[in-house]
Amino acid sequence: MDRRTLLGVGLGMSAGMLGTTAARGQTGNQRPSDLPWPPRETFDLWPGGAPGAPARLPELVRYGPEGRELWLRGIPKPTLSVYRPARPNGIGVLSIPGGGYGFVSVENEGHNVAKVLNALGFTVFVLVYRLSGEGWANRANVPLQDAQRAMRLIRAGAPSFGVDPKRIGILGFSAGGHLAGSLMTRYDDSTYRAVDTADTQSARPDFAGLVYAVTALRWNGEFNNSGRNLLGPQPSDAAIAAQDVTPRIDAETPPMFLLHAGDDGLVPLEMSLSLIAAARAAKRPVDAHLYDTGGHGFGMALAPSHPAHGWGALYASWVARMTGG
Repeated sequence: MDRRTLLGVGLGMSAGMLGTTAARGQTGNQRPSDLPWPPRETFDLWPGGAPGAPARLPELVRYGPEGRELWLRGIPKPTLSVYRPARPNGIGVLSIPGGGYGFVSVENEGHNVAKVLNALGFTVFVLVYRLSGEGWANRANVPLQDAQRAMRLIRAGAPSFGVDPKRIGILGFSAGGHLAGSLMTRYDDSTYRAVDTADTQSARPDFAGLVYAVTALRWNGEFNNSGRNLLGPQPSDAAIAAQDVTPRIDAETPPMFLLHAGDDGLVPLEMSLSLIAAARAAKRPVDAHLYDTGGHGFGMALAPSHPAHGWGALYASWVARMTGG
């Protein structure tokens, strides 16, 4: 942990901020960035189409805040994009962008992840997952279906990707952190019918990074925006509770790397603190980097002025320790 990291921080942030703030997902008709998408090495997750497809598939829309980054919605086909490093270290990372389950932040929390981690030798796979509110059946499990399938495809193709099938992990951001947390605790859940031999592979990540991650869809009594997008406007209490990551942490949960800022106005810091407590109770490795300031949605903190700038190297060092690399 560097000198800027704060331990044992307990800030009384308003849970309502997470439930009522939706600024990241409401951008009007702003110009998308110039990032070419999809990248050259991109493939569909599901041969013949994803499960539970609506009669009319969503239509892909590219947009973003003031042209500064690329967001996607209207996902008709979930995809996996492969970013290969010049000097691979044999470790693969599935990057899961956020977006409140209402869009996918593929540039800030996908493409930029690859830029940082490729330089450190990691092969990065960026997941564009389906959005539950776009007409898919079994909406509560739609993103998890895609995440499980992505992990199995990476393992099945590990030799061709140049990665060790026993050294494949995840890095999830915001609602993508919730999806990463769901994958690290629900990797064995039966969410779809097997479609090919790839589905004989394990979907369990070998390590898990969660960055300003949503860990529950209701916090201090407030049903949050990620929950509404994932489950719909009025799900049952049981359906909401079933999506809580923290109670599912057990002796089989992969090692965790957590990163969060205390002034995050969308996802309370306490969500990460609850994960730390649960990991310690289950005697699972957890490495936490908690910053006093930094806000939400900073991705890889590419700006040198950001308090968390350079955290990709911390993550890389931690992964090496966890995987014996």
